[in-house]
Amino acid sequence: MKDKLKILQINKFYFLKGGSERYLFDLSKILEVAGHQVIPFAMRDEKNWPSSYREYFSEPMDLHKFSLKNIFKIFFNWDARRRLEELINRTKPDLAHLHIISYQLSPSVIAVLKRRNIPIVMTLHDYSPICPNAKLFTRGGLCERCRGGKYYHCFLNKCSHNSYGQSFLAMLESYVNLRWLKVYENVDLFIAPSQFVKDVGVKFGLPENKIKVINHFIEINNNFQDVSSSNYILYFGRLDPGKGISVLLEAMRHVNQRISLKLVGVGPDYKKLKNEIERLNLSGRVELLGSKYGDELLVLIQGALAIIVPSILPESMGYSALESLAMGKIVIASRIGDLSEIIQDGENGFLFKAGDSDELAKKINLAVERDESIKNMENNAKKSVSGLTPENHYEKIMELYKKIIDLDGR
Repeated sequence: MKDKLKILQINKFYFLKGGSERYLFDLSKILEVAGHQVIPFAMRDEKNWPSSYREYFSEPMDLHKFSLKNIFKIFFNWDARRRLEELINRTKPDLAHLHIISYQLSPSVIAVLKRRNIPIVMTLHDYSPICPNAKLFTRGGLCERCRGGKYYHCFLNKCSHNSYGQSFLAMLESYVNLRWLKVYENVDLFIAPSQFVKDVGVKFGLPENKIKVINHFIEINNNFQDVSSSNYILYFGRLDPGKGISVLLEAMRHVNQRISLKLVGVGPDYKKLKNEIERLNLSGRVELLGSKYGDELLVLIQGALAIIVPSILPESMGYSALESLAMGKIVIASRIGDLSEIIQDGENGFLFKAGDSDELAKKINLAVERDESIKNMENNAKKSVSGLTPENHYEKIMELYKKIIDLDGR
């Protein structure tokens, strides 16, 4: 394997939309610092970060705008295929690292890479290779109904945007690409950000020997401040139905009255949550702060008594939990997905049953007491993620890249 590689990083979005994009940009940074050439490929969007390769990005695609053109692209995006071919011809990459490609880019990009004999590794940020709605979540809870290729459950349960029409397309896309064409069999190796993701992938039929667990990494912050006088807890992330924020609001009714809640983020549930705050008479104790980034977000994390991760869908690797632990913060998280791998109950945070607002309220009340055991947990929090450094992650990623390049015979 060459010392310095040309690496295609492929993700449908090229702006900071969620955890997968955060990982994409952070990984690209450590690869470039090490001297490798990172070549991004994504969909064009006015919110995209600057890139010298933007002319090769595929046409924008809004899934919420119904058209025959968009429907066909969900199954096979010819524009993405053509433009990726052009980018490959120009750059001659050594391998491709896929992130989230479903719907907007479609598995057409895998077909291009396979035809050009470019080794492929894919990080499982979501469950798109096994689940029509990519979330393993519907009807307010964990869902494995489609296991065994029974994708018709997606349509029956309106799993995609609570719409029969969109769910029918998601179902059909899964039958075509997952069951009949088996497009993901062309991926050489998968990266699972947690053991939970690997286990569920194997349960749904992905080959165990093609999945390697590599946790995300985080910068360790050594400059967090004493917050003994603080009186708020914090949620930061997407305001989506599966994030369990409604459960958190319900819990606030039973949390010590001196404690307030700050909600940071944007998403489809913003208006719904605003109405819910008013309905529960929590307007004086709950703030919706919108998006916060960089130092502004760090200050909010530093000032919080605890960080709440109340997800009711199975997270693949929660960045908010990792970042908070790295800053010495207690994390109170639901016992679902990878979160029970990150949080050890009573050691570096608290776990509660997903969806159980009463148990969540009890754990919050414990965390805000600020006694000696809580201070010990804050010390343990930082230690628990001390191994998830950029340096360690880079070594593991390069080992994986080398493996798939050697498999390909380059």
